[in-house]
Amino acid sequence: MRKKIVIIGSGIAGLTVGSLLKSHSNFDVMVYEREKILSLDDGYGIQLSPNSVSILNKIGFSNIENNNFFNPSRLNFYSINNNKVCDLNLTRFNTDSARYTTLKRSTLIEFLKDGLFANNIRFGKEVKKISKIKEKLLVNFSDNTNDLADFVIVSDGVFSKTKSIIENKNTKPFYSGSIAIRTTIKSSEGFNYESENISLIMFPRAHLVIYPMNKKNELNLVCVVRQKLSKNNDIHSIIKKEILSQNKNLENLFKGTLESWPIYITKKPSKSIYKNLFYLGDAFYTFSPTIAQGASQSIVGANQLFDLLSKETKEIQDIYFKQRLESTKLIDSRAKLNYFSFHLSNPFIVRFRNMMLKTITKNEKLLDIYLRNIYETV
Repeated sequence: MRKKIVIIGSGIAGLTVGSLLKSHSNFDVMVYEREKILSLDDGYGIQLSPNSVSILNKIGFSNIENNNFFNPSRLNFYSINNNKVCDLNLTRFNTDSARYTTLKRSTLIEFLKDGLFANNIRFGKEVKKISKIKEKLLVNFSDNTNDLADFVIVSDGVFSKTKSIIENKNTKPFYSGSIAIRTTIKSSEGFNYESENISLIMFPRAHLVIYPMNKKNELNLVCVVRQKLSKNNDIHSIIKKEILSQNKNLENLFKGTLESWPIYITKKPSKSIYKNLFYLGDAFYTFSPTIAQGASQSIVGANQLFDLLSKETKEIQDIYFKQRLESTKLIDSRAKLNYFSFHLSNPFIVRFRNMMLKTITKNEKLLDIYLRNIYETV
């Protein structure tokens, strides 16, 4: 008997699990989005590790237009004076069909959207209430419409209001202590780093990440800066104080349009009070961006949930929660360590950090311990 699945949120997590479920004949899928249109921030870049690419290939990602993505081979680490510390060979985690990939978020969203029919997505739908009716869940929306589902998947992001409504408690995220500043570099002319690889420049209290988003000579730059939360942060003043005061050679990188946002992370993940409701992506747990796993883990989580649902596994919620919790703990520990080590200021500790980076990136056993379980394909 076909199962009805309602998905709340049309971001990467929601659209991925929707596309996977739609490929299975046992499911009727409907995605509900609070916004009136699909969010497409054209300049926003993302990184996908090989495990997430292998999952996307199941729904045709390998056929995406060649110019719309890039496959960097290295992650280069630099000190504040542009001296290269070491590099990480990303290709060692690749397979013949799944390689470390960078692209625009809008490119991935467009691809995922195209995998769903227009009648599988409804916009302008804000959840008002969810209640149990026998073994099913009734989702009521603020426009007085509703839908009855066998399973509900909530994937509406770090600021998910749906989660607070369902669990009847405050589930707001908390400020991480940093802001992110982003811009797009349209040309690599005069660029002092390898434009075909990922560059990470480490400062006291900040770090920069730059990488190609496609084969059209467009680079994504994200700067993470430790900063007190304020509504009146002057982005240019922050860049000048935390970055350019220590390396004036980076001034050209920030001449484009700058966007900024405070970085929020969530508290400890928890199960829903309903056995047939699941949290996915940032609604489950929001990682610090210091390990570039936000998009990839949304995709991996979507695939884990799809596998359990398609196999009609018993105690799905318990098994899914255990799988996601194990991954979350592993990745979160790496992200927090990176956040600490990328922003060191004491010269002696910085020297030790650089020595450790050189050791880890060149030692296969240590590298496997640190990254293999995160990047390996499924």
